[in-house]
Amino acid sequence: MKLFETLAQTFAAKPIDWEELEAALIRADLGVRITTRILKRLQEQEAWSLLGIKNVLAVAREEISRVLPDSPSPLEPIAGRPNVVLIVGVNGTGKTTSMAKLAHYLGQRGHTVLLAAADTFRAAAIEQLGIWANRLGVEMIRGQYGADPAALCYDALQSATKNKIDFLLCDTAGRLHTKANLMAELQKIKRSLAKLDPAAPHEALLVVDATTGGNALAQAREFHQAIGLTGLIVTKLDGSGKGGIVVAIQDELEIPTRFIGTGEKIDDFAPFDARQFVAEMF
Repeated sequence: MKLFETLAQTFAAKPIDWEELEAALIRADLGVRITTRILKRLQEQEAWSLLGIKNVLAVAREEISRVLPDSPSPLEPIAGRPNVVLIVGVNGTGKTTSMAKLAHYLGQRGHTVLLAAADTFRAAAIEQLGIWANRLGVEMIRGQYGADPAALCYDALQSATKNKIDFLLCDTAGRLHTKANLMAELQKIKRSLAKLDPAAPHEALLVVDATTGGNALAQAREFHQAIGLTGLIVTKLDGSGKGGIVVAIQDELEIPTRFIGTGEKIDDFAPFDARQFVAEMF
């Protein structure tokens, strides 16, 4: 059930308890900042304590819509060189599958794609991406288990440039955002790519699980500080009742959600649509 439908039922037959409302908005992962702004706007209205729940939810939707961009910047090819996309995230968010879905999405739009299996810490990750590459009919650069991921991404960019590939998608090992040495490795990958193209990677997309709530915001902070994120891929927006974290990350860090995953199938992947998101989640 949508968050606001739940609130409408909760307060349908009784006066609004403002502390209960505040707690509900925070529990929905909207974050303290936007929750505070919603309550402040309500309190600025005359006789705010007599407002009905429909008035309250209308203000909340307006505030959420104000935070979210109307539509994310599309991924477009770059003239004369590959568009390099670095895919990052913690373990268990669906990072490798999301990368495969992105490759499929780009291929369906007529773009050429090369995959780089730079998660060299897990042999299973290389094999998983290889299965996806075969299924999608795209080329993949792979190294040995334990190989230097920065060197592999460098080689992949050389290959993509030589073969005039539109998009190079670089998988990376899932890593805890609290591990400084692993975050430093991402910075090494970024430096390695920049040797061939000073602007590379052109995109750094963090894959986050919508159900992890506030922890996703902490992840976004650390990855953004390390490599400068350009967007999110948000998974598990398929009936979890979550999604407020999208708003919180945009509000605090100004990192837009670029794509969403809504299921297990390869086509369960789409550009983020703010209006549809607000309508479906709230």
